[in-house]
Amino acid sequence: MESASQDINLNSPNKGLLSDTMTDVPVDNTARARTSAPEGLTEAEEEELRSELAKVEEEIGTLRQVLAAKERHCGELKRKLGLTTFDGLKQNLSKSWHDVQVSNAYKKTQETLSQAGQKTSAALSNVGSVISRKLGDMRNSTTFKSFEDRVGTIKSKVVGSRENSTDPHSPTGSGDKSPQDNAPF
Repeated sequence: MESASQDINLNSPNKGLLSDTMTDVPVDNTARARTSAPEGLTEAEEEELRSELAKVEEEIGTLRQVLAAKERHCGELKRKLGLTTFDGLKQNLSKSWHDVQVSNAYKKTQETLSQAGQKTSAALSNVGSVISRKLGDMRNSTTFKSFEDRVGTIKSKVVGSRENSTDPHSPTGSGDKSPQDNAPF
């Protein structure tokens, strides 16, 4: 047992932890304020209940000390094995994610989203087909053909005027051309 006059080391790594040995603390039963026994209890029954309460409190203290010792031992084993709290967290998250994936709610949600994706894909495919068909119809219309003819006429005038140009500084002129100017692009 430690002496009551012993200095407490506040820099100790074990401060705040319970010791592995139990310390006896005397209980002065005569110093307690006596109140009248609750209704229906005799003085003997009250004393028996107080005795049982003291035993249970003592067991709780013992269990706390045992638990603290077990937790320290567990921490030492994990440290020796190189296990960190991050590893434990990662393992817990993996298990939780697995539990979610096997749940009925997750399976139903996944099935619903899969069906929605298939329907969306089919709808977009239909929209693409309709747009292609409409563009084809538009291209065969008289308005589009008239517009296409006008653009072709304007293009031939612009390209034709460039080919007939004799300006040596013109990109299509007949001046000295470098091999790069003959490139198709």
